[in-house]
Amino acid sequence: MLTGELFIVMGTAAWLGILTSISPCPLATNIAAVSFIARRIERPRAALATGLLYAVGRSAVYVALGALLVASVLAAPSVSHWLQKYMNKLLGPVLILVGMVLLGLIALPAGGGGWGARISQRVQNWGIWSGLALGVVFALSFCPASAAIFFGSLVPLSIKAESSLLLPGIYGVGTALPVIAFAVLIAFGAQVVGRAFNRITAFELWARRITGVLFIIIGVYFSLRFIFHIL
Repeated sequence: MLTGELFIVMGTAAWLGILTSISPCPLATNIAAVSFIARRIERPRAALATGLLYAVGRSAVYVALGALLVASVLAAPSVSHWLQKYMNKLLGPVLILVGMVLLGLIALPAGGGGWGARISQRVQNWGIWSGLALGVVFALSFCPASAAIFFGSLVPLSIKAESSLLLPGIYGVGTALPVIAFAVLIAFGAQVVGRAFNRITAFELWARRITGVLFIIIGVYFSLRFIFHIL
């Protein structure tokens, strides 16, 4: 893969992670994580360390899942050859469907994001390592939007780029960026946390809509070019 293309797919993976993190359901778990971290507001270093470990936990889960799925597909010669031949054709409809989910045009069954938030009550005595546990648990509590982005966008992108570690890792870091940012805010200026949350909530709505529209446009382009051979 050329250097320019690599930077594009890396940027895409990072954006998908950020978009996942500020979607309503994952944002709720991130708020729970921030609330948990805020208990250490009198110990800024502990708050920052907890937030960083939370990011490590989330990233590790996505790297593990991504590596398992992508490596399994690429390790099967027949499947790998089939995907290399038809991946561009598959991406069109997949991107259109994910875009429709992001725009709310398709409603998926509610996920299990709520159970993850309750876990924070059980790890309060684990010290800073509780951040690592929360990151792992919250990453596994897929919601409809996060599942659509991860399985419908990131995994196909990683397969196409033959990247079983790099792209899932970047995506994982992206999903944890808000918590890292709030951990820094808690450590150096807790009074701005509330205002930052309000701004992220407003930004998420437009970011999700813009991304959904772009996904549909790109999906239509891929479909017209690689399925119908019009462009």
